[in-house]
Parts: sequence; structure tokens; C-alpha cells
Amino acid sequence: MPPLFGLLDCNNFYVSCERLFNPELEGQPVVVLSNNDGCIIARSNEAKALGFKMGEPYFKCKPLLEHHRVRVFSSNYALYGDMSQRVMEVLGCLEPEVEVYSIDEAFIRLPAAGEEGLRILGTDIRNSVRQQTGIPVSIGFGPTKTLAKLANRLAKKHPEHGGVFAILPESDIGAILKGIGAGEVWGVGTRSTRKLADHNIRTAYDLSRASETWLKKHLSITGVRTMHELRGLSCFPLEETPPPKYSIACSRSFGVPVTELREMHEAAVCYLSRAAEKLRAQQLKAGCLTLYLTTNRFRTDQPQYANSRTMTLPCPTADTAELIVQAMRCLKELFRPGYAYQKVGVLLTDLISEHIHHQRNLFLAPRRNRDNLLRALDRINHRWGKDTLQYASAGFSKPWHHKQEMKSPSYTTSWRELPIVQAF
Repeated sequence: MPPLFGLLDCNNFYVSCERLFNPELEGQPVVVLSNNDGCIIARSNEAKALGFKMGEPYFKCKPLLEHHRVRVFSSNYALYGDMSQRVMEVLGCLEPEVEVYSIDEAFIRLPAAGEEGLRILGTDIRNSVRQQTGIPVSIGFGPTKTLAKLANRLAKKHPEHGGVFAILPESDIGAILKGIGAGEVWGVGTRSTRKLADHNIRTAYDLSRASETWLKKHLSITGVRTMHELRGLSCFPLEETPPPKYSIACSRSFGVPVTELREMHEAAVCYLSRAAEKLRAQQLKAGCLTLYLTTNRFRTDQPQYANSRTMTLPCPTADTAELIVQAMRCLKELFRPGYAYQKVGVLLTDLISEHIHHQRNLFLAPRRNRDNLLRALDRINHRWGKDTLQYASAGFSKPWHHKQEMKSPSYTTSWRELPIVQAF
């Protein structure tokens, strides 16, 4: 018999991370906001029951949040990323074949088994993850990734399953799929859902029985593979090695509008430093840099401006100082006085492995080898916290910094923010 797939998904992950170090939040409605406290990106079950939607702007629903006494938190990605790594490490110790799919999801592959065996296995994994990390998870099993994803959705939606659900070849898959909307299927977005509805394909069952020719024409080969996956034919293999990145980006909306070149310079250097750190962590170098900036397009009462510059670097690099020099050249060309800017961002592309030998520029003097210096910089910031060491051109006061007025402490990644236990 072919192997099965499992999908582990952390329940309301960002909210669960906040509750882990603040137990009084249990049973209370909680939401987490996006960067700059812009919109809702995570909700507890209690907040969902009150009708708050994903992506809802914070400024619009703030009065209602206060009325219902919903606890609101700014996003704390340092905490969420660290807790995600801990969950994945526990899962890796329990199962040999794991694909980390996102910050709160991972696929596993395991030998064929019966429903009772999968229920016991899923319960054991849930208990181990909860015991060792404190994060609640749900698990779905199926003969394909798509069916495992749907099984996980059912495990979450119906508490009577105990957080574990399996869709097996011997299950009545058709009956299960008839109760699931086509838009709920993994990989089917809003546009595709509308196309399917126009063709009277409204449920996952309808999609599993759709014409292969029509799907290929309107949803490409990916739609065809999804159809086969719903029928139980595996088309998406387990990817234990993450695919190579094609780009690395870093951008944030400002907490207050920026009008001065000096502040824009500081923000660009700050974000470029983050992107360069990611490059080195993944042992990559960038051959191309893009810098872009924009005003707030929703402020129609203000003059609007947006522009970008892309520069091919003289030589692929992950050196922050070299990238800053090139980015500042772009910024001088882009910046226009008289505008209130909302965002600046950097995008690094044309990525290659740092271990690949590349053609050097014949017209540039050989640069000093700063690899040891950069490694020391990254180690210090990793051990003692972000921006322990930083380039002076990134500024210190950072009045433009994005809003994080309700951010919880970085309990697991900052010495200064460790939880304090008091004994009486």
C-alpha cells in the first residue's frame, strides 16, 4: 500500500504563543495584529465567535474590540519564530520524514496504517508537542497532501475528533468532499473559486470530478494535480529539503510618515541589514538589489509618489556594508522632497550559494575578506539580541519605527525579557 501523509498544524498559533507565557489569557478573546498594528492576522476561538475577521483593519474594529474586552497584541515574530522552531524540532524527533511547510504547519510521511493506528499516533504526537512546547496542535492524515490538509481542517473544526482526523482510501471520500467548499481546498484561491463557481463547481467533490481539459485551461497544471489529489492520487511529493530561495525581501510601513532623507536613509539601512543577515544565514549571496519607496495611497488628500530602482551588483555579495553603498546610490535617485512616505523596502535577487565560485569583476580591486567579521556580527546579535551591534547609519532613536504598542516580551530570545518567577 502507498504511504500516507500527515499535516500537523498549530492551533491559532500566534495566539497560542501569547497564551503560553500569559495563562490568564486562556478562555479570553485574543487577537494579534500585523506589522505596524495594521490589521488582525490571528484570532482565538473566542474572538472568532464574536465575529472578528482575518484582515480586518484595527482602526475600524478597535471600538468593538474594546467593547468586548478583547486582548490585543502587536505581532511578536521573534517569539513566534522561536516557538515554531521548537515545535518542528519535537516533530523531527518523533517522525523521520518531515517537511516544514510554514511557520505553523509541517507535513510528515508515514507507512500505510488503519484508522485506529493513525488516531493513536496522532494523539501521541499532539501530546508530545503539547508537553514539550505548550503549543496545541491538530493533525490530519490522508493518502495525499491535499486530503491530509482537508483532514486537518476537519480535525480542527469538529472537537469530537479530539484534534485528529484521517481521510483514508477506504473512507467515503466523496461524502466528505461534498461537505467542503471548493474554495477551502489547499491551493484554490479567491480568483480560482470564482472561476469554478461560474462553471458550477462549488464543492471539493465537484472539483474532484471536474474535466481535466477544462482545469488545465483555466487553473493550469496545478489545478489538474489538485483534482487528482482529491481523488487519492498523490501528485505533490514530500519536500524534506526546502526549495532554493529566489529572493529575499524586507520592508515595513513606518509608524509615522517620513519626510526627511536622513530618516529614509536610516530605515533603508535597517531593513537592508536584516535582509543581508538572512542571506548569510542561508549561505547565499545576492547579485541584484532593488530599492523601492511609496507614499500612502489611501491618503488621497496628499500628493502621491512611488518609485523603485534595480541595480546589478558589481560582484555577488552578502556583505552588509557593500549592499548599503549600492542601496544609498539608489535612494539618492529615488527620494523626492515634499512627500510623506509610508514605506521603504529592499529586495535581493539573483541569489547564488556562497560556496559557488563566480567570475570576479576585472575592473574592481580585490576586496578585503570580511567573512570572519560578518560571522562575528551575526553570532553576537543572535546570542545577545537583535541590533546589539548595528551599523551607525541605521540610526539609534528610530522615530520612524513601525508601531508595536501592544507587543509582548520576547520571552525566549532576549535576556532582558526573560520571564520572572517570584516565590513567596
